[in-house]
Amino acid sequence: MKDTKPFPVLKNDNLLRAARGEVVDRVPVWVMRQAGRYLPEFQELRKQHDFFTVCRTPELACEVTMQPLRRFDLDASIIFSDILVIPQALGLTVEMHAGVGPVLPQPINTPEDLKRLTPDGALSRLTYVGDAITMMRHKLEGRVPLIGFTGAPWTLMGYMIEGGGSKTMSKAKAWLSDHPEDTKLFLNLLTDAIMQVKAGAQMLQVFESSAEHLTKEDFLIWAVPYLRRIRDELVDRLTKKAVPLVPITLFAKGAGHSLKEQSELGYDVIGLDWTVDPIEARALVGPNITLQGNLDPQDMYRDADELRALTTEMVHKFGKSRYIANLGHGITPQTPITSMDVLVEAVHKAL
Repeated sequence: MKDTKPFPVLKNDNLLRAARGEVVDRVPVWVMRQAGRYLPEFQELRKQHDFFTVCRTPELACEVTMQPLRRFDLDASIIFSDILVIPQALGLTVEMHAGVGPVLPQPINTPEDLKRLTPDGALSRLTYVGDAITMMRHKLEGRVPLIGFTGAPWTLMGYMIEGGGSKTMSKAKAWLSDHPEDTKLFLNLLTDAIMQVKAGAQMLQVFESSAEHLTKEDFLIWAVPYLRRIRDELVDRLTKKAVPLVPITLFAKGAGHSLKEQSELGYDVIGLDWTVDPIEARALVGPNITLQGNLDPQDMYRDADELRALTTEMVHKFGKSRYIANLGHGITPQTPITSMDVLVEAVHKAL
């Protein structure tokens, strides 16, 4: 039975305050993939359960979401899930292979294959994501806000055509020139399948993780219109249902060439990868959008003094106003746990 109790009162709202441009007690910090492979307790749980079983079982997803919060003084939690639950809901098989990552054994090879997708009822097949978010809001007891997330259409399309992760995205990029109308159909279909807020996420992040494979021109054609549609339709849907609006973050990895254009899409927060200079980014997006990022995940392997100095320098560049500290991409599996302690403490003490 669905939990209809009121959600607990939020005690640490620095993340949401930063996203809205309000004064914060301290710079908030969280880390992409903070619930995951670098934690031994996650590895222990994975010995007993398949990856997507964890995603589809709200109790397990909540346990993994909570694991980093038991260790670190983080300012946000992010629900444990995966961007590829959407291709699954659309009827594709997605497997997680050790040492390889996600594999889609029957990818979309031609426009004709789009007929294999089953968009009708896709959202109902994702109810476990909403159930996990609702359950997690209660388990958090108001400690920190809960972030929900989704993959963006171009990124999802890439996985579905390539059959997994790709260093070149050559098959997906070929669609842009070979099948432009079918690409629009595909991207619109994926856009329709993206939503998860009413269940209680207090902030959303849209991951355009494969933006780095697009030129600026292609990013503006094949990513921006769908990113705009996601934001606009989400706001419209929440408004019509009288659900309070939540801040929305756009993280387009490798799209530093289009920060100004990203800033015009209506997102509250723009995430930056580690190749972007914070001062240049602020000049491009202006003073009224929050920036998130952007320490190189590789810096987490440095000794404590180096990591502390780099983190402090990063926070000083961004400043205390309209800033959320994070890595410039997800934390990597072999990251020393002590580095997370150093990072979080350094962010909180920097200003």
